[in-house]
Amino acid sequence: MMCGSAIIRARSRRFETMVVFADRVDAGSQLAERLLHLRDRDVVVLGLPRGGVPVAFAVAEALHAPLDVIVVRKLGVPYQPELAMGAIGEGGARVLNPEVLTLTGVTAEELGTVERRERTLLDERVASLRMGRERLDLTGRTVVIVDDGIATGSTARVACDVARHLGAATVIMAAPVVPAETVGNHPGADEVVCVLAPRQLVAVGNHYRDFSATSDEEVVVLLDAAAKRMRNGRVVGDDVARDVEIPADGVLLEGHLRLPEGAAGIVVFAHGSGSSRHSPRNQFVAEVLLRAGLGTLLLDLLTADEEPNRSNVFDIELLANRLTAATAWLRHRPETAQFRIGYFGASTGAGAALWAAAEPGSDISAIVSRGGRPDLAGARLPLVQAPTLLIVGGADEVVLELNRQAKARLHCRSRLTVVDGATHLFEEPGTLAAAANLAADWFSRYLIAEPTGS
Repeated sequence: MMCGSAIIRARSRRFETMVVFADRVDAGSQLAERLLHLRDRDVVVLGLPRGGVPVAFAVAEALHAPLDVIVVRKLGVPYQPELAMGAIGEGGARVLNPEVLTLTGVTAEELGTVERRERTLLDERVASLRMGRERLDLTGRTVVIVDDGIATGSTARVACDVARHLGAATVIMAAPVVPAETVGNHPGADEVVCVLAPRQLVAVGNHYRDFSATSDEEVVVLLDAAAKRMRNGRVVGDDVARDVEIPADGVLLEGHLRLPEGAAGIVVFAHGSGSSRHSPRNQFVAEVLLRAGLGTLLLDLLTADEEPNRSNVFDIELLANRLTAATAWLRHRPETAQFRIGYFGASTGAGAALWAAAEPGSDISAIVSRGGRPDLAGARLPLVQAPTLLIVGGADEVVLELNRQAKARLHCRSRLTVVDGATHLFEEPGTLAAAANLAADWFSRYLIAEPTGS
């Protein structure tokens, strides 16, 4: 297999073990800066599930390129499965390691048995992630394969080989952090692009503040959102997507505003303690809301200097005042002045959302609390008029009881929905998707459709 020599595009670091990425979204944004020379060219971005897909989503968005996944399965030697004798991918792609096959004496029959088993697993994996979408054609195109980091490089190497087998003309391997020795010896790629290339890489996760697991549900939502953004290989619509700064209490609050074409409602996110606009969980929920035709404003209610002070995190009045300031900012923006506004609160952010909604003349159309602390709104609860949905994990027993008590004090239309098996952060498979869909239904009902009943 012919390919060009690897080219390293990395930023040198004096302290190579330091954390440099807030999360996968931040890592994707930094990585995209090193790939901007590919913007608006015939490029396909392929994310390696699961953790590589959030990174790839940010890259594809920056490059105005379509996004897909590349799923590969190792073909392990029958009596030593950890030793790869080859790998397979979609479209019948197969790459073999003749040296391993010769040394191990694996027969054609044994190879076929292993391949049939792995092909079944690969097809099931692809079906669960693509949800009926067709694989993007790679023939003659430049392909950027993205992961959240490369340790040994074996999976990345196989992915590059499979992409080339599927017709890619140029294969670029891109990851936020890659060991220097791997970057310099990556025969499957024409080019290797990274942000950080340490001489000694202990663990990829050491370079992330948030390296929580990515779920299949998150991957599906990101692929759906990317597909909606593209038509015939080009960016479509007049969607607004930009970082914003909102003045409040003498400081500037950082946020990210997204308005899908035709939106008539917008949801402002009030993050909980220890979270931010970069939170993968909040971004996942935001993508679900965007698919429902709702705008989103992911907002940090505290500045970077204020966040370390834990008293600020639990100052519900302060957070509510910031939320009110952000709402006023939206009311004065030409593109959002006529929108119905909803609040999505998590943890302490839910208390702030209810507090702010109880202000006279707040005109908030709907509220959703996910694993929230509505009880922190205290005496303000009976004053809330906006229809309120409280979503709590069934295994989050203490918070569930606090939500029951808070609901009893609400005089507005309200509902308490329990997601079975979910803990406080909704980290269990399928639970975050369930909460996001509940939120989308509630907001669609009160921000898009005319309210009907309770």
